[in-house]
Amino acid sequence: MELLVNGHRTYAYTGGKSLDAAKPTVVFIHGVLNDHSVWILQSRWFANHGWNVLAIDLPGHCKSEGPPPASVEDAAQFVIALLDAAGVDKAALIGHSFGSLIALETAARAPERVTHLAMVGTAYPMVVSPALLDGALNDPQRAIAMVNTFSHSMMAPPPSSLGPGTWLHGSSRALMRRVLASNRDANVFHIGFKACNDYANGEAAIAKLQCPVLFLLGEADQMTPPRAAKALIGKAPQARVVTVQAGHALMSEAPDAVLFALRDFVAG
Repeated sequence: MELLVNGHRTYAYTGGKSLDAAKPTVVFIHGVLNDHSVWILQSRWFANHGWNVLAIDLPGHCKSEGPPPASVEDAAQFVIALLDAAGVDKAALIGHSFGSLIALETAARAPERVTHLAMVGTAYPMVVSPALLDGALNDPQRAIAMVNTFSHSMMAPPPSSLGPGTWLHGSSRALMRRVLASNRDANVFHIGFKACNDYANGEAAIAKLQCPVLFLLGEADQMTPPRAAKALIGKAPQARVVTVQAGHALMSEAPDAVLFALRDFVAG
């Protein structure tokens, strides 16, 4: 579906279902150089099991218009405006990587509107190496190859993900190239990485939360290793930690484990 958010058309995948005010809502927020499709298994399951689903393309990414958010704070304000545009009073927020920081900041700014916060493949501070920052700006194709190497711990997913023969590295690289090419006016790769690197409000934000928090981490994650989430885990109210056998691309490398962790979390 399309929503008008801050004067721009915003795309949200709903799993083929119409929004129903009687149902709870979950918002899925992707990471850098991704889009709504990285949540395909999880979003479809929730849509078919009693939830409104808004799996968004962030502004300036793929099907969503508007300038890409230059900071985590800007992106959080967008998510709050999205809830307003959708007529949603409260929602569970699920974010991956950059999206996890956006979800955290959103929950801190509007704690009365967030029922659950799931931070998938997260870290704080989310430091991006100078080599990746420079590559994203000056040689994005090389940087895409680097990110894919660091993000995956296996070559192909379990059959329950995208089926036999799926090549994780190839499909992820193709997605990232497509997202980068979707915006010819702004380098969403570098903008997103810089926003992650610059975010400094994590500990203050988590102290403001009023909802339970899930940290869903990949034990072989080289982009946001589990140890990099300890600062937030120690300060989070009602924190739950689940570690799965995967790298940074948790949703495709461990689709069932991620789904079950999210399902159990929001049901609690």
